[in-house]
Amino acid sequence: GANEEINKLEAKYMVHVENLYSDVAFKTKTREFLHDRFNYMRSFTKGIFTSFEEKIIVSQGEIMSTNMMNNLLQENGIKSVLLDALSFMRTNKNSEPDLPYIKEHLADVMAKNPDKQIYITQGFICRNAYGEVDNLLRGGSDYTASLIGAALPADEIQIWTDIDGMHNNDPRFVDNTKAVRQLNFEEAAELAYFGAKILHPTCVQPAKFAGIPVRLKNTMKPDAEGTIINNELGKGTIKAVAAKDNITAIKIKSSRMLLATGFLRKVFEIFESYQTPIDMITTSEVGVSMSIDSDTHLDEIVDELRKYGSVTVDPDMCIICVVGDLDWHNVGFETIATDAMKNIPVRMVSYGGSNYNISFLIKESDKKRALQNLSDTLFK
Repeated sequence: GANEEINKLEAKYMVHVENLYSDVAFKTKTREFLHDRFNYMRSFTKGIFTSFEEKIIVSQGEIMSTNMMNNLLQENGIKSVLLDALSFMRTNKNSEPDLPYIKEHLADVMAKNPDKQIYITQGFICRNAYGEVDNLLRGGSDYTASLIGAALPADEIQIWTDIDGMHNNDPRFVDNTKAVRQLNFEEAAELAYFGAKILHPTCVQPAKFAGIPVRLKNTMKPDAEGTIINNELGKGTIKAVAAKDNITAIKIKSSRMLLATGFLRKVFEIFESYQTPIDMITTSEVGVSMSIDSDTHLDEIVDELRKYGSVTVDPDMCIICVVGDLDWHNVGFETIATDAMKNIPVRMVSYGGSNYNISFLIKESDKKRALQNLSDTLFK
């Protein structure tokens, strides 16, 4: 059962200890710490297991790996210190980061550990407003880095991944993509939301509000420049293209919508009641089309929408997002993107809701061709 799995995992960790450290003292120190952690996990196999216990178990991976890393650095003569994230990272009663608390308690922890070369802490984990072990819900360790960078405040926040920054298109589908050297925070958020997996759309928000640049770097190529994200906007440029899969389009057509007030509110309330966010929306005098990225409650939503008109559902769709300085005053910019899509059947177009993107809803089967066409038109 659970104890057997924990025993297997502990054995794997002990192999890593043997391979990582040369000094017997550090091997012993790390083994003892890990054994204590695994015994702690075993204690949860004897009682009721709820979501509270699950969050404690999930946190152990970060706690153990950071301890191992700190010991390795110290063995190699580097003045490092491990800061316990659970002592300063906290969310409020709305499950949002408690920024004043984080700033105050992080400052206290830093003051107690001056003159260190490297500071290590856990990502993603925190305590909630009631003191229980919890997590930041989204963005993972990148979100932690952004929160810490904003709280310090840092000169720059760096996020290390396995790719040389954000690319101007998806390298899995398009040849000869290039790293984008600079993005505005809003542009980066648009790309992240619409498919650029390198970054979670909300994780750079603390850095944005604090005015601290975020640099995306490649662990495998540390000398590569990467992508810098800041509050500067490159005027008159289109930066990148991203795609978001598994989209469903829903169209409701109703004569009752003509000259009616409150119709859209009723429609939106249906999606809200099933906690299903809307990605894109277009309207006409007698109809409205929307896209969603979760079909968990699709049948229930469609049933309720049919109370107000005829409903059409198009599954297996994809949103293609073109990002850059797309303010409406830049005459003709949107036509460059639409021209690239002239041979692709487009279900919906969204433009004007943001100064930074124009989005196209197409069939997933046309995705690769659309991305390539946009690259050929925009970046060559």
